Amino acid sequence: MIAYDLKCANGHTFEGWFEDSQAYEDQSLRGLIACPSCNETQVAKIPSTFGIKSATPPRKTDTLPVDMARLGQKVVDFVEKHFDDVGSNFAKEALKIHYGASEPRNIRGYSTKEEEKVLSNEGIQFFKLPIPSPPDTDA
Repeated sequence: MIAYDLKCANGHTFEGWFEDSQAYEDQSLRGLIACPSCNETQVAKIPSTFGIKSATPPRKTDTLPVDMARLGQKVVDFVEKHFDDVGSNFAKEALKIHYGASEPRNIRGYSTKEEEKVLSNEGIQFFKLPIPSPPDTDA
C-alpha cells in the first residue's frame, strides 16, 4: 500500500491509499478518485510532509508541556464556531447530507446508539467528541 497526499481542483487536501502507484494512475485517469469535501474528481498528487527520526533523543527543553484542559476547550470552541448544531436531528441531517438531500456542511449534535448503528451501516463516518466540563470559575 502507498499513501499519497492529494489536492482537488477546489483546493481541498486529503490523503488517498492505493495498492501501488499504477493503481493511483489508473483510478485518476478514470475519474474514480473524488475529494471527500466537495466530490471533485480533478485530483493531483502534492508533495507530502514526513518526519525522519533523529538518532539523538530529544532533550527535555525540546518538549513543551501540553495543557490538556486548554487544548480540549480550544477544540470545543472550534467545533461550536464552525459546525451547525442540529441537536437531536444529527442522524437525520447526516443521512440527508450523505444522500444529497441537503448541502454538505459540518454538523454537530447527538444521536442514540441505534441511530449511530444506522449511520455506520450506511457508510457515514462520524466521531464522538467528549465535551469537557466548563472550567471552575469559583477560584
